[in-house]
This record gives sequence, C-alpha cells and structure tokens, in this order.
Amino acid sequence: MSNWRIRDFHSSDLDGILHLWESLKADGVEPVYALSEVLASCEKDHAVVAVQGDQVVGAAVGRAAHDQGWIVFLATLTEFRGRGIGTSLLSAVENRMAPHGLNKLSALMPETETRVEAFLGRGFVVKKNLRYFERTIPVQRQELGALGLLGGRILARDLWENVAGMRREKELLERRLVLPLAEADLADEYGVVPPRAVVLFGPPGTGKTTFAKAIASRLEWPFVEVFPSRLAADPKGLAGALRETFLEIAELEHAVVFIDEVEEIASQRAGDPPSPLQGVTNELLKIIPAFREQPGRLLVCATNFIRALDTAFLRHGRFDYVIPIGLPDVHAREAMWQRFIPATVVDSVDIAQLVERTEGFSPADIEFAARSASQRALEKAVYDDGGSGLASNGRKGPVTQDYLDAIADTRTTVSPEVHQDFLEDIDVLGRV
Repeated sequence: MSNWRIRDFHSSDLDGILHLWESLKADGVEPVYALSEVLASCEKDHAVVAVQGDQVVGAAVGRAAHDQGWIVFLATLTEFRGRGIGTSLLSAVENRMAPHGLNKLSALMPETETRVEAFLGRGFVVKKNLRYFERTIPVQRQELGALGLLGGRILARDLWENVAGMRREKELLERRLVLPLAEADLADEYGVVPPRAVVLFGPPGTGKTTFAKAIASRLEWPFVEVFPSRLAADPKGLAGALRETFLEIAELEHAVVFIDEVEEIASQRAGDPPSPLQGVTNELLKIIPAFREQPGRLLVCATNFIRALDTAFLRHGRFDYVIPIGLPDVHAREAMWQRFIPATVVDSVDIAQLVERTEGFSPADIEFAARSASQRALEKAVYDDGGSGLASNGRKGPVTQDYLDAIADTRTTVSPEVHQDFLEDIDVLGRV
C-alpha cells in the first residue's frame, strides 16, 4: 500500500516544484520548458502534485490550447521513482484537462530523459523523426499593456529585408547600431558600448522613418513613435507630457523610440525673452541622459533640417551617431524599380533606362512614379484598349513608356540646392 497521494497544486507547493526542478538538473536532465513557464502554468493552468506527508515528491503540469494539450513538466524525486507515481500524476492531470475537450495530449522530453515508462503506461506513443523548433518572443505579455498605452507596436520581422537598395545605409546601420545592440554580450567583450541615441538626417522622402522601423524590426524590439504635436494638447503641456511619456517608456524592457521632425522641439534656442519651445528643448536635453542610462533602448531622432537643431542637442554624449540618409544611388534605384514593377512584366521593362531617368529622385519619388505608371496602364487597358485589360505588348501590366511618362510628370521632392546643402551637412555635422 502506497504512502503517497495525488492532489491539486497549491501555491504553497512552489518550493516543492523548485526542488523537483533542481533534482532533474542534478541528474543531468535539461527540462524543455523554462522554470518560469512551469511556475506560471502551475498557477494558471493545470497542475497536480504527489505528496508524502507534507513533502512534494512529484508533480505534473499541463497546459491546454484549443483541442491540443501539452505536458510541460513531469518529475518525481529520485528515491520515489519506480512506484508508479509518474503514471498516476499523468492520469490526474489529464483528468483535470479533460473538460477542455482535448483531441490530443502531447509531451516534449529532452533526449537525455530515459524514464519514459510513465508516458508509455498512460498510452502515449513515441513519435519518431520529429524535430523540436523554438523561438523566443521578445516582447513579454505583461509589457503589451504599457506598449498599447504608448501607442507602440510590434512590427513585422521582414521590414529590414524589404528595404529595397540603400545598401550603404543598411550596412552602416547594421554595423553601428544593430550589431552591438543585438549582440550585447559580445560587444561587451570587445569593449564596445552599444549606442543609445542616434540622429538620422537627410532630405525629405529619403526613408528615415522606414529605416527607424526597419531597425526595430531587425532587433525585434517594440517600436514607439513619439508625436510632439499630440503631446502638445496634454494638460501638463508639451514638456510635461514628454517627460511623462519617457517615464512610461522606461517600463518596457526593450524599445526603439522614434521622434520624427525633431527640429520642431529641439530647434536653436535664441531670443529674449525665451520662447515657449525653449522649455521643451531644455526638457528633452534632460531626458536624453536619463534615457541613455537604461540598457535595451534606442532613441532615433529624424530631421530634414539638421542645421535647425540646437547645437547642444547634437553634441557628443547625447547622440552616439549622426547618420546621413541621402538620395539612392544607381544600385539602390535599380533595386527599388525591381521591387515596384509587377513580377509579370519586370523582364520586359527597360529598368536601366528608368534608373538613368530617376537620378535625383528620392525613394518616395520612385515609389510614386511606379504606382502612377501602374494606375495609368490600368486605366489605358480598361478605357482606351477596348476593355481587354491587356497592354500594347499583349500582357497585363505597364510597359516601359508608362514608367517614362510617369517619371516625366513626377515632381522631385529634393531640389539640387537642398541636395547640395545635405552634402555639406555630411561634412560638417555627420558623425558615423
């Protein structure tokens, strides 16, 4: 007759679960699920324990999702093995999960686990030729509430790859920003301090916002955009609202914080008496050093008019890098056209000619011209070619001349004068 019994898990059993976990590790068994996951499931999902007197000698923890159930933990103290406790624990936890209408109950065990009799005794079947894949989700559940209040979001993981062309800029950002932040431990071994704040500057439409989002996507960190125009309506005033926002951001474990058109709140301070915006600039200058003290965060400020920024704002110690984002070169323009032209007609379009004709175009200009060409071709096929939906070459989609016409009608965002100023700013203010 056994002197142990099975009962439901109580919060006071946490120490017992921890002891079981440590006993597995001492036996050289590396559990599949992390201790934090097991403890969380004990409290929120389904857990039973085997006790002898007041001592927890075994435990089984299960989790149900839709019609699929998982055993996330099964352990028995070494001296109590071979008494059928494991099989009884599995039976008990399965009974607790039965009301969910499960169609399947599964378990993942480490390869070093040899005590599989408990599972076989409950009718589990060992599946061959299966591989276990795991990926850690960077944003924890408890952070989602704070992130939602800030208007932040988790961006798609492929934004970095989807930035067409701009290889020089991507390589620079990858090396200077992403590498030391993504590989913080390795960077520390080399004495590299990960960046905390950067400025992206360049003419309008060159993709500064896109790059900021792509950095967040590449790091898999939440993206939080701060809109000074929205904060200005706060009863605390713009400076107070800005301070409050950054205090809330401090609650996140990781974040890429983006301020576009930062010259609106960090312009040159001048005049007597001081303008109201000078107080906002002063507040931002105070916020940045405090922000820099927190690991796992990156502040990205973007500006079209870097000359308008206060000189104290850009000094060393506040921003690690001041990075130019300019007009796309030949290779970048080719990559952009390759992306924007429909795959069904791309081989028949003279891309080299489009690349040549769009020198001085920003990425936004090229995208506009491409969309405009597609729209014109659609209208022509439907209204001017008898409604066949076919282009003049007999295929559906725009032809080279559609793109050339759209390019000719596109007003470029960046004038030669603005571009020349940008080149001068690189020499005077750039810091990479």
